This record gives sequence, structure tokens and C-alpha cells, in this order.
Amino acid sequence: MDDHYEVVVIGSGFGSLFFIKQYLNKKPNAKIAVIEWGENRSHSWQVTNNKNSEFSSSNTHAQDSHHKPWNYTIGLGGGTNCWFGQTPRFIPADFEMKSKFNISDDWPFSYNDLEPYYMAAENIMAISGSDAMGKVSPRSGSFPLPPHRVSAIDEIMMAAQPHLHFPIATARSPLALKNRNQCCATAQCNLCPVNAKFTAHNGLTEILTHPNITYFMNAQAREVIHHNGTASGVMYLTNNAEERSIYGDLIVLGANGIQSPAILLRSGINHPQTGVGICEQLGYEFEVFLNGVDNFGGSTITTGLNYSLYDSHPYREKAGAALFYFENRIKHGLRLEEGRWRQVLPLLVAIEDLPQTSNRVSLNAQGQAYVSHANVSSYARAGLQHAHDNIEKVLAPLPVEKIIPLRERPTESHIQCSLRSGHDANKFVVDGDSLHHKMRNLVVVGSSTFTTCPPANPSLTVAAMSLRAADRLV
Repeated sequence: MDDHYEVVVIGSGFGSLFFIKQYLNKKPNAKIAVIEWGENRSHSWQVTNNKNSEFSSSNTHAQDSHHKPWNYTIGLGGGTNCWFGQTPRFIPADFEMKSKFNISDDWPFSYNDLEPYYMAAENIMAISGSDAMGKVSPRSGSFPLPPHRVSAIDEIMMAAQPHLHFPIATARSPLALKNRNQCCATAQCNLCPVNAKFTAHNGLTEILTHPNITYFMNAQAREVIHHNGTASGVMYLTNNAEERSIYGDLIVLGANGIQSPAILLRSGINHPQTGVGICEQLGYEFEVFLNGVDNFGGSTITTGLNYSLYDSHPYREKAGAALFYFENRIKHGLRLEEGRWRQVLPLLVAIEDLPQTSNRVSLNAQGQAYVSHANVSSYARAGLQHAHDNIEKVLAPLPVEKIIPLRERPTESHIQCSLRSGHDANKFVVDGDSLHHKMRNLVVVGSSTFTTCPPANPSLTVAAMSLRAADRLV
């Protein structure tokens, strides 16, 4: 059953598919194999069955505490199926944490290095957004699609804070497109009922059906085959637990932030930082009662982003950045007062976390991925406190009646930093081009390679990094 390919790719989510797309742009005749643990399930199947995959992520790894879910989708398209389609870029300071704030580490490339690939990823996904966002994340071009209609609340905030408050950047289309419908604003983004958000099935069809690509479905990648410091193949298990091997000139590891380090550990590729630092943003929810301003008039699930506490000196030297999401969904109910039922704002705040050595992915006795995560960093806790202390200032343009702190969110479903990238081969697992420091011919893609954990959603940055990695490699 052995076979040989130019590229063998593990996983089929954002990191893997965007890498393949750029690789084929440069080398259109390349023979590629993709090893996918799950099934190929269409959008209609997902909606009909009310799930993205037959797999429950909680059954594919073990963990030391069940208070924290780690969500991911196993199936063709990976996270492109289950994401909500939020696509803000990171800001330049996110890549310079050590240089600017003396916190954690600098990324091995700059925002300017990644910016052309941000543009390319936005065009591939047909992102909707306002070019005014260039005030916080500089742009070399316009968004492919216009922004969604915002709420009356956003209009007040944008008028008062034009450099800090913007319409959401999103992969949910505000228009009917050739391969996607118009967002219906029913807040069912995990299983979009009208196929409005970008997924691999509607936006990367040419990759899923490419004649040069062979997809091995129901194939669980177990180990990277290597010899004398060079990766040469992948051993995987079939549904019948039969071991098979497949070989290639280049191996691309793009499972997810839990399964990718587990595969490396099972392979005996023992970099001391493998699995170390797994984290995600800390999420918190508020409910804001307003006086005389109605909400829920926007055209998508989240209408606005506010950056007031994102890059604020000197606070970021001691407290994690915060990004405010102005929600357009009736998440906590409506108000009970007659004539005022829409005068309420559900508000989500995402707080930057930092990777900690105490949080890691290892293997249990059965060789299964095992996640140890005691808590978020004190830096993230300080960022949350900073958000609590300053939320009234952030919302000062609005006629606020009262602000109700509600709860910490159990997860943001953004697994990051378990195979961090950086220049130092002893401190980081991969380099600035996504190549493994200790193993030749091995590329690692996905949010596992993030150096730090900014508050913005990671998927667009994953796509841009994968495009850049393939471009620089070829």
C-alpha cells in the first residue's frame, strides 16, 4: 500500500488547504496526498444532521480537567466547517510583544511581512469589511466585499470613535455570490443554514476536487516517518486499525493544536517545546442596558469591533489586550419593559493570553493526546480586570443605563501556541517559514505555531501564514 508523493499533508483545515492552494499556484503539476481522519460531509449533510462531523472532539483526546472544552472539527475542511467566520487581522504590535512591551516573545516575522498574504487570504475567502480598519491594521488594498449593515449602536460608536470602532470583518457574505448566499443574520453560524460563510466546500472547491490531489479519508495520522533528521512519510491507521504508510518529499503537519503535537511526540521527534504553551483567549460576556437606543438592526451575528483596550499603552506591558465584539444576536433575552425590549447590547470581550510552560499537550499511556491546562495567565487575568475597570469609558458615547457583568466563557474554540514559532531553535519548534527546527522536510501549519495569543480571531492569520509558508518554500 506504499506510495510516493511530492507533498503529503496531514489534516485538511485552514492551515493545510491554504498551504496546498499556494503550493499548486507555484507548482501546478505537483502530486499531493492529504490524510484526513474524518469524513467528507457536505454542507447539506451538516445542516440536516445538525453537526459538522461524526467525531466529538472530546473523544479524540484526554485531558486533566473537564471544566474546559477544546473544540475542533475532524472532517474534510476541518475548522472551515465549524467557525463563525470572524476575520479581523492581528495588529502590528501583536508581532512585537517583546520589543514593544517586554512581554513574552516577538514573532519571527512582522505584520508587514504578512500583510500581502492577509490581502490574498481575504480575497480567497471574499471577506466583508470596512477599509477604515486600516487605521488599526494597515492595508495595501480594499476588502473584496463591502461591510455588513451595522446597528444604531455601532453608528453612535463609529461617530465618536472613528479610529477605534469599525464594522466587523467577516467571511459571512453580505451579498449573494456565485457560490455563497447572503447572510441571513439568524446567528446559526456554526451550521450556517443558507451557506453564506466561507468554507472549504464553497470556497476551495478546486482544491477538494483537484486531479493532482489524492484524499485518504478515515485515515488517522499517527506518526511522521523520519530517518537521520529528515521527514519522509506518514504512518496512519485505517478504519480497521490497519497500519499503512505513505511517503513524500515534503511532509506538512496541519492537524490542530492538540493533535499536531501528539503526532510529533508519537513520532519520537522530541523537541523539548513540543506541546508546551497551549492556550487560547480568555472570553467574558457583559450585558448592557441602554436608554433610548434599539439594538438588533444589523445584518450579521456580530456587527462591530472596538479596539479601545487593544493596544493601549502602558497597560499592555502588564495586562492582556482586549477586543470588544458588539453582538447582533438576542443572546441573553430581551428587556421586559414595554417599548424597550431591544434597548440591550450583548457584549463579548476577548482577552489576550500568553503561553505558559504549565499548560501543555503530552501523551497518555495509550498514546492518545493528553491536554494539561491549569489556568490562564496572570497577564490575561489582568487584562480582564482592565476591561472591567474601563468598560464604562469604552461605552461612554452610548446612553448606558447599566452594565451587567455576566460570566467567563468556557472556551473561545481557538487552540493556539502548542508548537510555537521563533528564530531560536532551542526555544521554538518551528522557524519563521513554518519549517520544523529539528527535522528537515517537515512544515507545520495552523494556529499551533502562533508565538503568542492575541485577542483577535486566529483563522485569517492561519490562512495568511500558510500562504506565506508555501510561497517562501517554493
